[in-house]
Amino acid sequence: MEELGERKEKILNAIIKHYLETGEPVGSRAISKETDLALSSATIRNEMADLEELGYIVQPHTSAGRVPSDKGYRFYVDHLIESKNQEVAEIKDLMIERTEKMEKVLKQVVKMLANDTQYATMISAPSVRGNRLKFVQLSAVDENQILSVVVMDGNVVKNKIIPVEEPLDNETMLKLNMLLNTTLNGLTVSEINLGLITKLKEQAGIHEEIIAQVINTVADTISEDDDLEIYTSGATNIFKYPELSDSQSASLLINAFEEKQALKDFIEGTQAEGTENTGIQVYIGNETPVQTMKDCSVVTATYELGDGMKGTIGIIGPKRMDYEKVMDNLKNLKSQLDNVLGGTDKNTE
Repeated sequence: MEELGERKEKILNAIIKHYLETGEPVGSRAISKETDLALSSATIRNEMADLEELGYIVQPHTSAGRVPSDKGYRFYVDHLIESKNQEVAEIKDLMIERTEKMEKVLKQVVKMLANDTQYATMISAPSVRGNRLKFVQLSAVDENQILSVVVMDGNVVKNKIIPVEEPLDNETMLKLNMLLNTTLNGLTVSEINLGLITKLKEQAGIHEEIIAQVINTVADTISEDDDLEIYTSGATNIFKYPELSDSQSASLLINAFEEKQALKDFIEGTQAEGTENTGIQVYIGNETPVQTMKDCSVVTATYELGDGMKGTIGIIGPKRMDYEKVMDNLKNLKSQLDNVLGGTDKNTE
């Protein structure tokens, strides 16, 4: 890609964005208000004249502003794709690094917690609840396919190939990207309702099927997050307590820790109860929704990493457990997990 220099590139980007939003030729005065270059109108006019000579913009009428040429659109699209591809690649690399670090930390935490309390313990990897759409990127793969990249808060990334009957020109692609991002950015899936989708499709006109496919990709991204990862430790500690160590009770508890589906259902239920339950929660006997734990007490706490990322720590023991010690352990762990794991999230913005 041809290098224009920072000043010309900023002016060209401002012209294209303004024209895409308004459909009107762009003058130097509008550019001086929309860039941070602090240039005079005369200087901007000179730069615009250079851009016109280089073929990036054209002047449709005498004394009128400029509009982008095909070459200008190509420069803008190529730089946009390069920027977004780099951002997506960085997010993926960071997610791999964070996932590896997180798995190691969580396994250590749950084992340490079981050793300290002498109870059975569990911890869920943080997942995104009610997450918001960060951005959508549409780019051409070939004449019959578009790549849709959807990035949600928590930097959950989903790619999808969308078939198209005919190639889309640069301006159409840009307008669809702007339409999607202007309308959807910052919304949760529950906020993307039928009325909003209908309006988007109307604005997209003959390209409404692309809008539908992107919405499906957003929904797919959320549903994939349902595969909750749970780490456990100390299940054999239950044999230390006579009231839990008879063969049937112990077998059911051990099975719950091995199969993990009941633990998953329990954790998802506690997270779905709402933000008011992010502190320490105590479930005694029949208060516990897991049938195999009706003879136990379960103490949980939710840790939060920002961007809607939440996980649950749980301790399972007899009803006569040392509640004060358990709560102190959970309180300390909440703080430690935020410090150890939360730091990686701050770099994803």
